[in-house]
Formats: sequence, C-alpha cells, structure tokens
Amino acid sequence: MTGKIVILTGAGISAESGLGTFRDAGGLWTQYPPEDVATPEGFHRNPDLVHEFYNARRANAAAAQPNPAHHALARLERDHPGEVVILTQNVDALHERAGSHNVLHMHGTLAGALCSACGARWDAPETMRTADPCPACGAPATRPDVVWFGEVPYFMDAIWDHLATADLFAAIGTSGEVYPAAAFVQEAARVGAHTIEINLAPSATVSDFAETCFGPASETVPQWVAAELARHG
Repeated sequence: MTGKIVILTGAGISAESGLGTFRDAGGLWTQYPPEDVATPEGFHRNPDLVHEFYNARRANAAAAQPNPAHHALARLERDHPGEVVILTQNVDALHERAGSHNVLHMHGTLAGALCSACGARWDAPETMRTADPCPACGAPATRPDVVWFGEVPYFMDAIWDHLATADLFAAIGTSGEVYPAAAFVQEAARVGAHTIEINLAPSATVSDFAETCFGPASETVPQWVAAELARHG
C-alpha cells in the first residue's frame, strides 16, 4: 500500500523564512490585537488599519523565500508513490513557490482580494486601499481574501474528505489552538491514520498524536520526508 499523506501546516513552517508566527512571544498577536485586524468587526471599525496590516504582510511574504521544510514537502509530493495533500493555515505562497501543487489554503491567501459587498474575487495588488472599487460591482468594499476569526475556513468539505481517507496525518508548525484545524488529528486517528506532530515545541493537542518530533522545521521536516520516502522506496 502506497498510502495517502495529509499534512496540516501552520505558521511555524514559514517562521524560518522570516514570516512571523502568531501566538509565540513576539508573535503578531502581541503586536496587533486580532480583534482589530483579523475580524469582520475590526475591518468595519477601521479598514485603513486592516489594509495597512495586510499590505505589510503581503510585502513580507513576497520577499520571503521557501525554506528547506517547504522544499522537503514539495519533494514528498513529487516522489511519494501515493497522494500527498497539504492543508495550510498559512496565507503565504511558499508551498507553491517551493514546488507543491496539491495545496488547500483553508485561511485564504494574501495574493487574493475579495469584495465584501458582492463576493467577487480577483488578484490582489501589492497595495490595497479602503477606497479601491470592486472590479465587478464598483463598491468600495475591497478586503483581503483571508479568513478572519468568526468566519468559516475555505475548502472544509474537501478537507474532511481528505482526512477520512488518510493513511498518515502530519501536523507541522501549528499551535493546535485554532478550530477546526485543532480537531484534524482526532478525525484522522478515528479512521485509523497514523498521526505525527512535527513542531518546534509541543502543541496544545500533542497528546492526540501517536508520534512526535520536535525541533526547527528546516531540520525536522526534511529528515521526516527522507524517512518516509525511504520507507516506500
């Protein structure tokens, strides 16, 4: 059996590329309260602040480069004889830039723009402004196409289907504090998948995993991928 590998990635996998995490000391939520920049209510109160925050993140992500962890997962997708699916909480494009193709961005992407009036989507410019008109309806209701607190993540039907058919589930660089992603390990284990957490430090759901590996993602992920490919080689 070749096996289907489903991988959840969080901010920790991009940290070594220079992109900030959220809940660690010095993380983004210690600098910007999430209720101000990552909720529909915050956007309604102060859209200029929200655009300023995401314009900066978009610029940082564009300047960042994939690290060895991203490249290792692209290698896994390329060389593993079974299916490899990445479910990412990250809004950067580092997985794709490293060569991964089978990626579901459950929290949207910095590269996307969304009209909060009509729901139209288009490629985001480098800098977005509150007064930018929607190209579809003309309303000045442009927002980043990212999922904020209180909103439903994208692709959830497909994600649950992937978890239900996984032979191996790996969570990489995620805190285990945000649902529904925090429940993915339980769903995968329920259908008999082997589960592994690969993280800098134990997450809030570490006890739900059958196997753990701790250390910098740029070291641990390539080692894990090499072991998986050797096992099936």
